[in-house]
Amino acid sequence: MFDHPSFDRHERVVFAHDAATGLHAIVAVHSSARGPAAGGCRFWHYNSTQDAVADALRLSRGMSYKNAMAGLPLGGGKAVVMLDTHRPKTPAMLEAFGRFVDSLQGQYITAEDVGASVADMEIVAGQTRYVSGLPRTAVTSDGNPSPKTALGVYLGIKAAVKFRLKKDELRGLTIAVQGLGGVGYELCKLLAADGAKLRVADVREAVTQKAATQFGAVVSSPDGVLFERADVIAPCALGAVFDANSISKLQAPIVAGAANNQLATAQDGARLHSAGVLYAPDYVINAGGIISVGREYLGGATAESILAEIHRIPVRLTEIFTRSSATNRPTSELADEMARQLLAEAR
Repeated sequence: MFDHPSFDRHERVVFAHDAATGLHAIVAVHSSARGPAAGGCRFWHYNSTQDAVADALRLSRGMSYKNAMAGLPLGGGKAVVMLDTHRPKTPAMLEAFGRFVDSLQGQYITAEDVGASVADMEIVAGQTRYVSGLPRTAVTSDGNPSPKTALGVYLGIKAAVKFRLKKDELRGLTIAVQGLGGVGYELCKLLAADGAKLRVADVREAVTQKAATQFGAVVSSPDGVLFERADVIAPCALGAVFDANSISKLQAPIVAGAANNQLATAQDGARLHSAGVLYAPDYVINAGGIISVGREYLGGATAESILAEIHRIPVRLTEIFTRSSATNRPTSELADEMARQLLAEAR
């Protein structure tokens, strides 16, 4: 584990197995310097245990950076649950996962992520109180963080467009959105309302056809949408989509989306910068969801105070863009540097 390429001084990596339900789960706690480690749980069909470990390690570090940059008194952690055809997600498995989270005694706080719903977290909450993003604690709506994540990404896209394209509105701009899940579809609603021309892609044809009907979007392929001629590329599916090969094919001046860990390697941020692409660091632009569920879990927040924090996302991004322009350094490197400084100060 200590030699794993994604290991970054993680405090704890805990494996759980429950034979009765088929639960195979990993919780990675990257840092608790700023508070208990908070981050969602991803239910996914991984090709191998090594893939699941790598995902948990990378996502948990991203949560440390995300929570620090968002100014939350929370550390960074993440859970992944390995699914396959013989181990589908069941209520019993969710209950076993809840007991696993509870055994960590508050060192890790879970929530929705890819493959997990609010209803799933309600089942988990039957076994542990260390759960956020629930209707019972929600300040607004049902606790689902996706609309808040989408709002932050929308505001971040506007900030990137203003900085790079010198435009104050999105009307008439072409924005390509990869992934129409809970966040991606909500993002499309906001972009379409502003008059943006959308190109969309998802592995589910029914969802893309719905977007085509509702927003007048042009449907593209999941692999090809990143390389469309567009003003903004918004990755909102899974991570590691930008590497040496894909970056060379980009035809857009801005990358700003909701997906976690968009860069395949740390060097790919420098590649984007060298290619002249303005990159909005993913854990900065997509922090709206954790701001919402984090503040609801901690208590004392109002709908207005949560929205005010989300509206600071474009301010942070603009600061990063400005520093990048002044120093000719990649935005990803600057964001990492700022996040690590915040963690060091907390330690």
